[in-house]
Amino acid sequence: MTAVEEEPPRALLAGASRRWVRLLPWAVAFVLSVALLPTTIQVLTADYGLNGGLASALAVAQAAPLLLAVVRPLQAWYVIFAADVAGALALLTVDFKEQLLWPFPPMEIVGYVGLCLALGLREPRRTLLLVWLATAGANVALGFFAPNGTSAVNVLLTILSGVVLVLGGALRERYDAQRRLAEQETISEAERDRRTLLEERARIARELHDVVAHHMSVITVQADTAAYRLERLPPDVQEEFTSIAATSRESLGEMRRLLGVLRNEEANGELAPQPGLTRIGQLVEATARAGVPVEFTPCDADVPEAVGLSAYRIVQEALANVVRHAPGAPTQVSVSVSQPEPMSEPTTESGSEDSARLTVLVVNGPSPQPPAAPLEEGGTGHGLVGMRERVRLVGGTLDAGPLPDGGFRVAAQLPLTEKDFT
Repeated sequence: MTAVEEEPPRALLAGASRRWVRLLPWAVAFVLSVALLPTTIQVLTADYGLNGGLASALAVAQAAPLLLAVVRPLQAWYVIFAADVAGALALLTVDFKEQLLWPFPPMEIVGYVGLCLALGLREPRRTLLLVWLATAGANVALGFFAPNGTSAVNVLLTILSGVVLVLGGALRERYDAQRRLAEQETISEAERDRRTLLEERARIARELHDVVAHHMSVITVQADTAAYRLERLPPDVQEEFTSIAATSRESLGEMRRLLGVLRNEEANGELAPQPGLTRIGQLVEATARAGVPVEFTPCDADVPEAVGLSAYRIVQEALANVVRHAPGAPTQVSVSVSQPEPMSEPTTESGSEDSARLTVLVVNGPSPQPPAAPLEEGGTGHGLVGMRERVRLVGGTLDAGPLPDGGFRVAAQLPLTEKDFT
């Protein structure tokens, strides 16, 4: 059984997006350490009369761990808390002026408050409460040994440490809440996009069922009737046709069972013939009746049913987007077949550069009355998701995006040869 290595602790504010914010804790800790170290030695020796070696040791123990507090504030607190208490006890061995603060000189208070802020930004509530109770308990205990009577420094440090711990904890919890909210929004957006894609795929599967089922049914009928339509078929050939018919019926049944998983109660019109290129003109007329001036360039080419269905749906969604996002905008719809250009040398690529393609183009200008919401950009709309999935299904390409004049352009290239579908 192998032991799992713990990840090294991250510095305070390490997750901030701006570099200066990530460096801020290190800068503050460095300034405090550099400023408090000589100050503590000078005050303890010159003002309090403490031995120089002992003062230096206490100063290092009280100031240097502030750098550690950026990464491990609780471990730094153990050292500094013990050093502060030890320093207070050490001051009882010398005779200092009554007006000087005890048990904690001002520079120790500054360092301890900074340490409490680091604790608040890192540790949970329970740890912060224990730290404050330890601080208050030490202040109360040291108060019984006060050389010059009761001092307000004990109360001051207890209050300041409590306030800073609460403030740091509140800032940390607020940051954690915002981070979790941002993560949840990201997850929700990803799930929403994934659900939209799955719904569109299911819809495409339902529509393609009619196309594929038609061809499978034709194969079955032809195989079943071959023995009656063709005279004097050898027995092995009749057996082959019977096998083809049985396999076709089995495949058709499996496909229908699979389609039953994709169907839902809200799916309507499943028995209606799927539309193709010949129905695009009706879409254009309906859009024109909705107040959108549309110019249509039709195409009467004979294309595969899957390609015609994809072209129809692309035009349908593009015109729906025009009506929703750019009402009244002049729109051009064209469907054409581009024939392959003769090539002097054969290509070695497996693409469809030498095959005919169906080009579907829908371009609209800016709306005479700009809508409250901008046009869809970057494929964020559900309609563009469906377009891309349909184009990908037949092995084509899609180019959709805003135009400089404020309009929108949708251009799809759909292969017409069967080899391009693989």
